[in-house]
Order: sequence, then C-alpha cells, then structure tokens
Amino acid sequence: MSKPVIGFIGLGLMGNNMVVNLQNKGYELQVMDLNKDAVAAVVARGGATEAKSPAELAAASDIVMLCLTTSEVVEKIVYADDGILAGIKEGAVLIDFGTSIPASTRKIGAALAEKGAGMIDAPLGRTPAHAKDGLLNIMASGDQATFDKVKPVLEEQGENVFYLGALGAGHTTKLINNFMGMTTVCAMSQAFAVADLAGVDRQQLFEIMSTGPSSSPFMQFCKNYAVDGVSDLGFSIANANKDLGYFLEMAKDLDTRTQIGEGTSANLQAALDAGMGDGNVPEIFDYFLKLKK
Repeated sequence: MSKPVIGFIGLGLMGNNMVVNLQNKGYELQVMDLNKDAVAAVVARGGATEAKSPAELAAASDIVMLCLTTSEVVEKIVYADDGILAGIKEGAVLIDFGTSIPASTRKIGAALAEKGAGMIDAPLGRTPAHAKDGLLNIMASGDQATFDKVKPVLEEQGENVFYLGALGAGHTTKLINNFMGMTTVCAMSQAFAVADLAGVDRQQLFEIMSTGPSSSPFMQFCKNYAVDGVSDLGFSIANANKDLGYFLEMAKDLDTRTQIGEGTSANLQAALDAGMGDGNVPEIFDYFLKLKK
C-alpha cells in the first residue's frame, strides 16, 4: 500500500527534524516555511516539493501537518483566501502538532468537517533530537476513525502515541502539562535564588532536595543552570509565557481561574519584560536573584 502524501508547514527546529524523519522513511512531502533556506534544505534532501500556498499544499496532500508557533498563526494559515480550507481535499486530515488554544482547535475542526476533512490535534513532548529519530511523545485527539486513519504515520514519528479522545483534548493536556512543568521550574529556580540570598550553598540545597520527593528532571535542569551555569532545557521563557497565557485563557473558557497559573504567568511575563525572553526557562533564576521587594 502506498504511503500518503504529506504536506508539512513549519520547518523550525522541531518541524525540520520531523520532516527529516519522514523523508528517511520514504514519504513524499509538500513543504512550506517563511525560511526559504530551510525549505531549500528539505527539497535538496529529495522527495519534497515546495508549495506556493497553503491551499496548493493542501490540495496535493493526503495529510497536512502543522508545526507552528501560535494559534493566531494556525488560524491565519487555515482561513486565508489561499489557506488550507481553500484547498483541502475531502477525506484528508489536518494534524496540528503545535501548542494551541483548544477552543480554536475545535473551531477549525468544525470548519474542516464541512469540507469533508478531518482534524487531529497532536501536541508533542520531548526534543528535536527525538523528532529526528521518530521518538516523540504525541498527545493526539479527535474523532476515533480519523485518528485510526493517521495512526500509522503518527507511530512513525512518536515512540509513544497517546489517544486522548475528542478533538481539543490533546491541546488541553499539553497546556496542563506545560503549566505544571513551567510552574515547577519557576518554583525551583526561585528556591535556588532565595538560598543564594540567604547564604545557603546552592549545591548543598540541591543535594538535600534531590534526595526527597521534590526530585525530578525539572529540578536537574534548574540545578544545571543555577549551580553549574549550564542552560540545557531547550524551551524559551517567551514560549513558556505564551503557553501559560493559553492555559489561563483555557481556564477562563472553563469558567474557572487558576491562581497558581496566574503567578507563574506573571513571573514569566516579568522576565520577558526584562529582556530575557530568548533564554531557556531555568534562566529565570537570574530574574529571581535580582528581584527586590
């Protein structure tokens, strides 16, 4: 049975490595990105063609994949006059691998359904290195039959493919996951900063905390920066701030509020305002170290 043609929009670090994996596994691709050098590199590897518009890409593809930065960008590419909706084929499936607002995802899914197309939201866990080797964690949701249709391709991209139910559940789960993770990083980074201000040795604090239930990979990332000066989490303060904003918006849509999330968001926004947006999240330690009452 022949492999489906895949359209891929978004060739950043994660998206590019996902495309490398698909090319290595023999998929034919249509690709798009604002970075023409990234597009040229994909085309040069073989088996890929640059599309001139999202509509053209969708018309030539059985599965359209997005790995983009924000819900705003996703909606622009979907709803534009030459966007995905204008070209998508009946029976095709759109997969959004980014971190998006669940309400936006469900709205796009309804518009695609009117065209006879399906949608899966499938945000990602792990790193670009895992993407290149097809070892991502994928949190997929959508109609069961649509998921079953694209599951073989998702399994080429992820070591762990979780099916979470109705459309939007994947993005919901990812936002909850990132709220938890970024709140943990902020709390641990401030713990190291307060220790330093109080004259407590940061390495010794780590040794004590890491022997108890607070120990986690996130603690290790925070220690790597606060104690060793190594910034290796690979997730920026700007991206974390965006995701926490989406988490708060989702909570509002659910007619609730999350005061802990509001605190994390406020700290990330303050670090962003201080010009630290491009730094990895554990670098918020520097913000807390200089914070005055």
